[in-house]
Amino acid sequence: MKRLGMMIMATLAGITAAPLSAKAPKEQVIEVPGFADFLAIDGKTVWATNEGRVEQWSRKGKLAEVAIAHPCGAMVIADGSLWVANCRDGTLNRIDLKTAKLIATIPTGIAKLTEAELQLAAGAGSIWIASDAKGVIARVDTATNKVVASVTVDPETSYLAYGFGALWAVCLNQQTIQRIDPDTNTVTRRTALGKQPGFLAAGEGSLWVQEQGDGTVARIDPASGEVSGRVKVGEVLKWGDIDTGGGKVWLRTTEDQTFVVIDPKSMSITARVGKAEGSGALRYTQAGLWTSAHDMHTLSWWSRPAKIGN
Repeated sequence: MKRLGMMIMATLAGITAAPLSAKAPKEQVIEVPGFADFLAIDGKTVWATNEGRVEQWSRKGKLAEVAIAHPCGAMVIADGSLWVANCRDGTLNRIDLKTAKLIATIPTGIAKLTEAELQLAAGAGSIWIASDAKGVIARVDTATNKVVASVTVDPETSYLAYGFGALWAVCLNQQTIQRIDPDTNTVTRRTALGKQPGFLAAGEGSLWVQEQGDGTVARIDPASGEVSGRVKVGEVLKWGDIDTGGGKVWLRTTEDQTFVVIDPKSMSITARVGKAEGSGALRYTQAGLWTSAHDMHTLSWWSRPAKIGN
């Protein structure tokens, strides 16, 4: 009962805390034609998926563009490359960060999902991608650009993150988070989640999962694999994005504001920032925060994130 009471208090704190702040950080808005969506940080620049391409942007403008027929899902950067799923032909695409050139097209297959979205993960010398909606994750060796293993998971599992020595995989339909041992390529733990779980992030000592249907963010203990707390953010949390860094959890939202800041220790919302501008992505850096708003055709840079929510 004591643990349950603490969780309820944390949830209530998330409901009542942090109105939109008059001291919100300065936002630099960059016009981006098309449908800029998922983001990946590359030093002082950011890569964004767009219609028929991925693009590299700085605060001064576009730096590079690489044609990808249908880039889909959250990208990752690893081993000097940007890794992008192409839902047109079911491939994983590798782009060299120094030259901005496509250097490998890997036939992994991509899960055709009924409701969920796609999120790649990088870890253990591999890129991990949901390759079949029947419940398969493909493991690609970054040294050889070849699929070296297939992992059986819950059907339509598609949201992935690597951290704390394991791959973590969320299934929206089954409402689960699965821990996958990279040494055996098998699921070693399965935990029930709330309604419509989606994007997740590993950092600040825990796993963090959007429970889109409940409007909550769940904290997962990486040692036990169990839910250790929840924060209520709004009525729903559909789409959007999540990241960690600087001692905080950063949540891109679609209603009420652009993003919220969560204290991972107190499990409370410490800031609600920006106006509601529909779906988009978010990525943290020490110097600033990047967000996208594809319906507004913009990217935004939010400076000095260390002071946001303090």
